[in-house]
Amino acid sequence: MNSTPRHIPLRPEGLPLIGGTAWLALVFAVLGWALAACILLLAMLFCLQFFRDPDRVVPDEPGAAVAPADGRVVRVDRAIDPADGQEKDRVAIFMHVFNVHVNRAPVGAEVAAQRYSPGRFHAASRDKASRDNEHNVICLTDALGSNWTVVQIAGWVARRILSWVETGGSLQRGQRLGMIQFSSRVDLYLPRSYEIVVSRRQKVVAGQTVVARHSEEGVGETERS
Repeated sequence: MNSTPRHIPLRPEGLPLIGGTAWLALVFAVLGWALAACILLLAMLFCLQFFRDPDRVVPDEPGAAVAPADGRVVRVDRAIDPADGQEKDRVAIFMHVFNVHVNRAPVGAEVAAQRYSPGRFHAASRDKASRDNEHNVICLTDALGSNWTVVQIAGWVARRILSWVETGGSLQRGQRLGMIQFSSRVDLYLPRSYEIVVSRRQKVVAGQTVVARHSEEGVGETERS
């Protein structure tokens, strides 16, 4: 018999909200306030779906990078990496409120640095959100010494970015690294040795959809510092 505990597909951060709305819904129902009880019941169901955290089948394909977030690709372009100021290929993924909001590591890597910055709350799908909004920059270094940057960006609804990693820690491909509460966006900046294989408007699944592959043409290139 396998004694390994099963993963509960719900984030503990959501339990106070879920429990609180459920309790109030019960109290209002007992008091006969049907409309208020129904509204709170709907709020509880919303929190249940928002804080869900399902397991994912992470591909074991060598040289593949997976999506760091669920949602829709809103940018496939070149942009300035906030970690080092260099222009790099970028994949930006927008998460609406009905997506799973748990973020995952694109590749197996070490957490080289992390920097949180408070900011504004523009709509996360807008381009200036990556510059002006509250965000958290996670710098990763893979086994080949290539640098990756994952940027968690708060949206106009979101007010809290969670990070579950520490500088110096190791991550496996597809491992959970944080969460953004409510609508938000994640930008992934890739090293030059990788080629993006997703397109704008494509839907992706965190830890499961391959967004880039190692390019043979870039094997001999030296990463910019």
